[in-house]
Amino acid sequence: MEALLTSIYDTQQATAINIADFGMATGVSLALGMVIAVTYMYKTRFTKSFVVTLALLPAIICVIIMMVNGSIGTGIAVAGAFSLVRFRSVPGTAKEICTLFFAMATGLIAGTGYLGIAAIFTAVMCLAFVICSSLDFGSSRNADRYKTIRVMIPEDLDYTGVFEDIFSEYTSSCELMQVRTTNMGSMFRLTYDVVLKDPACEKELIDRMRCRNGNLEINVSRQATIATEL
Repeated sequence: MEALLTSIYDTQQATAINIADFGMATGVSLALGMVIAVTYMYKTRFTKSFVVTLALLPAIICVIIMMVNGSIGTGIAVAGAFSLVRFRSVPGTAKEICTLFFAMATGLIAGTGYLGIAAIFTAVMCLAFVICSSLDFGSSRNADRYKTIRVMIPEDLDYTGVFEDIFSEYTSSCELMQVRTTNMGSMFRLTYDVVLKDPACEKELIDRMRCRNGNLEINVSRQATIATEL
């Protein structure tokens, strides 16, 4: 049986992998992967495919590391291959990227044979993950004050400072981010990033702007920082 687990390319230098050790390392990696996946699901929006990936990734990395164990050249080649792999077809958040590295690190530790260390590492990191999620660590306490306002104005209005007096009353900071023409050039669409002094006065701000722009469309949304920043 052990002969089946010996490399077919270089029988002089290759060493057989004990079937019991192989099964133990793979089984522990799968178990730790399940723990990581379940921990990630705690208070987090997730997709089925991503959770399955987290559950299987440590075992996959573990087997790869066992195959290249003792070969520096092969290890470097595998590391280069990892740099070319895209785990997702869409950009991931910082939390997803961190969890992927967490799963890979667990597989690396298990693949080198340190199963106890892999279990301890997984337990400590999962505990830290749960604590941070429970405490809502790192969340912005004033996120409702940061808004993006998109407003339409007719072409006869000079968009330079058209709402300056209104913004000075209701916002602590305001920046004109984009100006574009629309409706065959008969109107302008202005995009502002603002910080409200009092979120409860948002409707008053919109009403004042409606009087200024002739009751044209006004869109207020939360500033989108997640898509552009880690």
